[in-house]
Amino acid sequence: MDYLWTPWRYQYMKEVTSGKQPECIFCDAAARKDDAETLIVYRGAKTFIILNRYPYTSGHVMIVPYAHVAELNLCDPGALDEMMRLAQRVETALRANYKPDGMNLGMNLGRAAGAGVVGHLHLHALPRWIGDANFMTVVGETRVHPEDLKITYERLSKALA
Repeated sequence: MDYLWTPWRYQYMKEVTSGKQPECIFCDAAARKDDAETLIVYRGAKTFIILNRYPYTSGHVMIVPYAHVAELNLCDPGALDEMMRLAQRVETALRANYKPDGMNLGMNLGRAAGAGVVGHLHLHALPRWIGDANFMTVVGETRVHPEDLKITYERLSKALA
């Protein structure tokens, strides 16, 4: 049997099972000042861009309003406008830095819709390549990422500055 080591998943599992996760990871990250530690690559007036700590692909980010709201109708219109403007910037930065064949942009509102962070809406943006859903994802339920999060952070924070 072959093993693929994914030490970053251990940290995630440890945090989830220990009960030491903050009530809201987005509110916690926004309140902290060490953006390199929290993986916030850009701060806007009403929203921020943060790397997904457990990405589907390299370059996977989320655009998040500072306000802790669960539904679009509760979100400030200015924050929604800024989210879309930042989505444009993210798309440009991801295309320039990763040369993807396509992009996924989307929201999962509520646990039944697949939200991993329930209660704080966020827009996922991630580059996609033809063939990136290979046998590892389909059969092995494993994703392979060629890039460390620190490198992704450096690339995208420069591109979004």
